[in-house]
Amino acid sequence: MKNIANILLNIKAVTLSPDEPYIWASGIKSPIYCDNRLILSYPEQRDEVEEALKNLIADKFKDVEYLMGTATAGIPHAAIVADKMGLPMGFVRTSKKDHGKQNKIEGKLKKGAKVVVVEDLFSTGGSSIEVALALREAGFDVLGIVSIFTYNLPKAEENFKLNDIVYYSLTNFEELIEVAHETEYIEESQIDKLLKWRKDPSDESWING
Repeated sequence: MKNIANILLNIKAVTLSPDEPYIWASGIKSPIYCDNRLILSYPEQRDEVEEALKNLIADKFKDVEYLMGTATAGIPHAAIVADKMGLPMGFVRTSKKDHGKQNKIEGKLKKGAKVVVVEDLFSTGGSSIEVALALREAGFDVLGIVSIFTYNLPKAEENFKLNDIVYYSLTNFEELIEVAHETEYIEESQIDKLLKWRKDPSDESWING
């Protein structure tokens, strides 16, 4: 959805720097950085994004009974969308608590409930898949995962397919690049560098064009 891509660029939830790459925590040099937490600080844009997530879930997963957010970035989006849809909501931790009930999954466990996982961003898909597998193990029927944005990395497609998980995003890397070019955020000469990075982020030859 181009309107969502435009929002992400306008509020700087996604920034592009093909000539001076960012360095991710993994050490990968990247021409793009995404921080969808910023969406929460912009009420008008936030409502448009959450409404789009609601419509995506209602369209693709008509039987959904439960929403689960990924910790931590997916939690607020799952909560807002669950409220819009009148659905129960919970979230999944990256690891069990070391005290109390030592829960990994927070919220009422409903074995057999049809659940959709809400994520903010897909990179390789690893953390989202871990959440889906934890929910499956707990007895939920995981219909799929939705996110606001995806880098459309080949590794993500491979990982989701390997684990038989359906996934959708409101907007993606290629669409965002198209909007960035239309709005003169980037020059046409930079597009090839961006697309080369997406094809294989581990290959740093894109940096030199």
